[in-house]
Amino acid sequence: MTTVLLTGFEPFGGETTNPSWSAVQEAKRDWIGREDIHVLELPVDFATAGPAVAAALDTLRPDLVICVGQAGGAASLQVERVAINIDDARIPDNAGRQPIDEPVIAGGPAAYFSTLPIKAAVEELTRLGIPAVISQTAGTFACNHVFYRLMHELEGSERNTRGGFVHVPFAPGQAAGTRYASMTVEMMARGITAIAATALSTFVDHKVAGGALY
Repeated sequence: MTTVLLTGFEPFGGETTNPSWSAVQEAKRDWIGREDIHVLELPVDFATAGPAVAAALDTLRPDLVICVGQAGGAASLQVERVAINIDDARIPDNAGRQPIDEPVIAGGPAAYFSTLPIKAAVEELTRLGIPAVISQTAGTFACNHVFYRLMHELEGSERNTRGGFVHVPFAPGQAAGTRYASMTVEMMARGITAIAATALSTFVDHKVAGGALY
């Protein structure tokens, strides 16, 4: 049976909820395929998030991994292209750690590319009426850290596991009374489901424009 792992994060930065975790739980509940879906809540902690991902890979041996994080201020789902080998935390993590200009993996490659069909996924999301873009950077906080650690683990394994990262906006309750955009958790979950389904059925990404001018 095909195994899929979806991860989200615990709340951070003073928030009481994290829509990435809510969305992957809803995606699991609503999944109608034959695949075996697992979800994992990750700590916003530079020291423990990576090992948690590695342990899940060893235990579950998934065929597909989609890690999901919160991008407050985003207006759409952001399907990430690249994870870079740098931790540069603007704020402390939930354990009080704030690495600055430190590598995620000492001696590791400068970057890894997602192995998800990112352009096909954005095309499918757009077809479904779910706002989505390809993002060229996952930042330098815990999300990029987990994305890089995931791809580093997959690169060093003999498994054919595909993996990548998706950012979601604030949920409506988080954005209420602010200037920030938001998206319902239900729409986020439908988007994550669509990305996973596209990855399970698309092995050569679509060659369409998805770059950025700056």
